[in-house]
Amino acid sequence: MEIAAKILIAIVAVEHLYILWMEMFAWETKGKEVFKAALPAEMFKPTKGLAANQGLYNGFLAAGLLWSFFIEDLKWQNNVALFFLSCVAIAGIYGAVSATKKIFFVQALPAILGIVAVLLK
Repeated sequence: MEIAAKILIAIVAVEHLYILWMEMFAWETKGKEVFKAALPAEMFKPTKGLAANQGLYNGFLAAGLLWSFFIEDLKWQNNVALFFLSCVAIAGIYGAVSATKKIFFVQALPAILGIVAVLLK
């Protein structure tokens, strides 16, 4: 189960690095493509700064998850991973309720599976 936990943590971290890139650097191109159902096309340019701020927060989530790989104490490693996975899961659930249900499956579900894997290892 330890390998599964590490793989799920890595998947969630990489996903949030991708979200960082999209929201900070490709909001008006890839962001428009990804969020077309949630936001009218004319809103991408005026919301570019807001999206960049969101992207930065996603980068912090990825950094926390990656940090957990470098913590030697197993208890702290698990606690840090659980904290950041929980943040991602909560954000994904909120996004599913407030924006589009797809966010639950793309963001929250992998984090929830990661939480379960960490708790079972």
